[in-house]
Amino acid sequence: MRKLVVLSFITLDGVMQAPGGPEEDPTGGFKHGGWCFGYFDESLIQVMVEQMSKDYDLLLGRKTYEIFAAYWPYKKGDDPFAAKLNRSKKYVVSTTLEKLNWNNSELVKDDIVKEIKKLKDLEGPEIQVHGSGKLIQLLLKHDLVDELWLKIFPITLGRGKRLFAEGTIPAEFKLLESKVTPNGVIVGTYTRAGEVKIGTAEFDVPSETELARRKRLGEEK
Repeated sequence: MRKLVVLSFITLDGVMQAPGGPEEDPTGGFKHGGWCFGYFDESLIQVMVEQMSKDYDLLLGRKTYEIFAAYWPYKKGDDPFAAKLNRSKKYVVSTTLEKLNWNNSELVKDDIVKEIKKLKDLEGPEIQVHGSGKLIQLLLKHDLVDELWLKIFPITLGRGKRLFAEGTIPAEFKLLESKVTPNGVIVGTYTRAGEVKIGTAEFDVPSETELARRKRLGEEK
């Protein structure tokens, strides 16, 4: 089974809406589109290049697909992302789209969860999910996400679509890799790691006698 990976830019308070620009997704009166712009540097770009340089298929929601399809096929010059995105297989989750104009695109519209499970069972490269907030909620709800590749920006917005919203189930993840860019973006790679473990936190609190002994020893030194 190939893994399904969610790549997401999020704020400290979990907002993932419209990181790329003011017109990307203003739904709900969102006024902070393009919030990640000031934090991009060579270090973060290199992370993105490494994560998107391998072979992958794309799984996208309708809105993200339309944004990508209106931009990447027309990107000129030596762009590190365009060739891979344009060449990759695109699976588009939508019940309203009828025609897909971006090359190598295929609709997923009937029994979506079942179809995504079939995609994971196919031979092929990993499946990457970009943007697609509503789709991610469906994936989280049905425990279909194998890894989270997050870029956590040092900013709070207070409102907006969140990565972990109504679809989130109790789940444990293990941190595989992390780094912090010069502009303070935390890059974290997490893999699914079983069920949430429940217990009681216990602390070894020293007695008053032990505290007095430690104080005495400190004064004698």
